[in-house]
Amino acid sequence: MNSTGRVAIVTGASRGIGFGIARALVERGDFVCVTARGKEGLEEAVVKLGGPDRALGVVGAAQDEDHQAGVMSATLERFGRIDYLVNNVGTNTAFGPLAGVGVADARNILEINVLSALGFAQHTHEAWMGEHGGAIVNIASISALGAAPFMGLYAVSKAAVVSLTTQLAYEFAPDIRVNAIAPALVKTDFAAGAYVGREPETAATYPLQRLGRPEDIAGAAAFLLSEQSGWMTGQTIIIDGGITLRADRGGARRTRRARTAQ
Repeated sequence: MNSTGRVAIVTGASRGIGFGIARALVERGDFVCVTARGKEGLEEAVVKLGGPDRALGVVGAAQDEDHQAGVMSATLERFGRIDYLVNNVGTNTAFGPLAGVGVADARNILEINVLSALGFAQHTHEAWMGEHGGAIVNIASISALGAAPFMGLYAVSKAAVVSLTTQLAYEFAPDIRVNAIAPALVKTDFAAGAYVGREPETAATYPLQRLGRPEDIAGAAAFLLSEQSGWMTGQTIIIDGGITLRADRGGARRTRRARTAQ
């Protein structure tokens, strides 16, 4: 999957899944522009990714249109092209039933998780990919596949990301491929509340008996951002340690639907 000389933008990449993806791309020879809201964390990430010769950091809020445009300008000025985009940034500030979610929280989650992905896709299309082609990967979640207790709005936003992936893949073809990855629980600071202090018990619910790591997602992203996946677009790859095989995670529900269709 060597793509030496290609350039990727990865949002939300100062740590966690985003940083893991950026590191995988750099290790195979790509250049990266990474974004995040925190200046200090982003500067540290750039150093770890090989410094300014290999990586560029642009601080800002992903949903800010001026920030999106600035990322395009900075990337083209530094590296001269934009071959790949990874929409990884995400948030979840609303827990509990949808009936109790405030409008401000709902708007914030949808703007960051969905509209930022659309905005970055639009900007990369206009700045480079529309003329030269490329590939986009959106980071969704297995919560998009069904009901997600206590994090319903996050699930709604990630379902929208899957739908956005399908629509963009159709509209951007044939020169731009758009795919998504739907991870289960990955060991990151973002997801710490779901496993810290009870990791063995949580991991035991997965058929593969462990939680995900950023490199698990990074490998799939690198594949989707390569010619090895050159005939793939509009697809969502589930990377979940087998958790969705369990009946109470959707397997039985899908079986019932299949029987009804027959």
